[in-house]
Amino acid sequence: MPIDEEYFQSEEFQELLDGYEASIESGAHPFMDADDLVDIADYYSFHDDMEKAEEVINYALELYPDATLPNVFKARDALNRFDFDEADSYAQNISDKDDPDYHYLLAEILIAQNKIGEADEYLRQYGKEVAPDEYGDFVKDVANLYIDYNINDKAYEWMMRCADDQSDDFKELMARTLFGLGKYKDSERIFNELIDHNPYSKRYWNALSSAQYMNEDYSNAVTSSEYAIAIDPQDPESLLSKANGLFRLGNYEEAAKYFERYDQQGGPDGFSLLHRGVCLLNLNRRDEAVGLLEQALQVSAKEGDISCLPQIYQELAFCYSSQKQLDKALDMLNKADELPCDHTEMLIIRGHILLENDDLAGAATTFKQAILKSEGDPSVLLRIMVSLYDNRYVDACYYMLKKFLHMTEKSKEPFNEGYAYMALCCYDKGYADEFLDYLLKAVTHNPNEARVVLGFLFPPETEVSDYYDYMARKINGA
Repeated sequence: MPIDEEYFQSEEFQELLDGYEASIESGAHPFMDADDLVDIADYYSFHDDMEKAEEVINYALELYPDATLPNVFKARDALNRFDFDEADSYAQNISDKDDPDYHYLLAEILIAQNKIGEADEYLRQYGKEVAPDEYGDFVKDVANLYIDYNINDKAYEWMMRCADDQSDDFKELMARTLFGLGKYKDSERIFNELIDHNPYSKRYWNALSSAQYMNEDYSNAVTSSEYAIAIDPQDPESLLSKANGLFRLGNYEEAAKYFERYDQQGGPDGFSLLHRGVCLLNLNRRDEAVGLLEQALQVSAKEGDISCLPQIYQELAFCYSSQKQLDKALDMLNKADELPCDHTEMLIIRGHILLENDDLAGAATTFKQAILKSEGDPSVLLRIMVSLYDNRYVDACYYMLKKFLHMTEKSKEPFNEGYAYMALCCYDKGYADEFLDYLLKAVTHNPNEARVVLGFLFPPETEVSDYYDYMARKINGA
């Protein structure tokens, strides 16, 4: 279920928290309502202080061993550890078997075990007991439960039972459900409606920024994050949203600043340190980048978070390779081989590094392995050709791309990548007419690739749609 961050910032909650902390500091044991103690535990948990959260909940259970919410808190902690028996034990401690949270917990235990059909049947049967005037809230609670487990199709199915609900909380839930279903434009539309009602909601602006980001509308994602930052300049989520958008726009200098601000407020974590390091690599500040990437490796290992490790190893491999430390670079890639990641991509990177260190035979063997592993995936073939270009084998890249594009244009499976790289090869070789032909194809078929690959050839504010006309005038002397 969602955490009410706005409540945590309210004067009412701050008084509650201050009173609790003052009592603890004085050595007293405050006598408080069970729900208030759970709110305090949720606050500590939200701020990643699990030790204090655990202390509050254990104290709540000392005072109220059969209360609903403290047992729900402990049961969910058990579910996070996949200890379903312990979670069920806490559920059975609850004395009020009519409490909706008791029923939601039983359903959640089933969902956590991937027994979705059983959970849904249980919730449908329980829904028959819910009073008509409470049914809308029941539906939203069920949808929230499914969203917590990324079962967005079920969340949507339940929400359609109250599709005529026009409340803001229903709209927000629908927007988040659509986001989870990958319907980012629809999600964006609803968050814009919510912002019209409440333009000072940091939560809405951040959610809007996320929807725009996922829809690859990075410029507007940055703008939305700026509104959230204006509301709360220290909000980690807003700072990270802006950093991510700037990173995608290639504004590495500003992105690095916002990743650093995020680290000061909410981190550092492996993700932010990794991306700060990549920003510095793109700014040719390699020594600083290596330091950040090595720090990212330490932080990720300490936190047990392996999600960023493959990319950290990859970026460190590139760094060490550029410093002509081939053995150290390959050691990084060997470590990545042991992790769940795209191993074909890692083969391409290995081949690129071997090529960069003049081991043409080793690179050729590794690239062949990548092609076989991917069963000739055209995106893999293109990545190999880009590696040739990056290592200044421009002629080889040009001739291979020419054959490649001829093949993909005749293929039944649409593939619109590669034109920008071919245009770049033609530009380097001085083939003006061919360059213009492939530039036109690039901006027509894949404007994002054209911007990323060819943008440096144009003034910073030039729209991709204007690339061809600009360059045609420049080449023809108009």
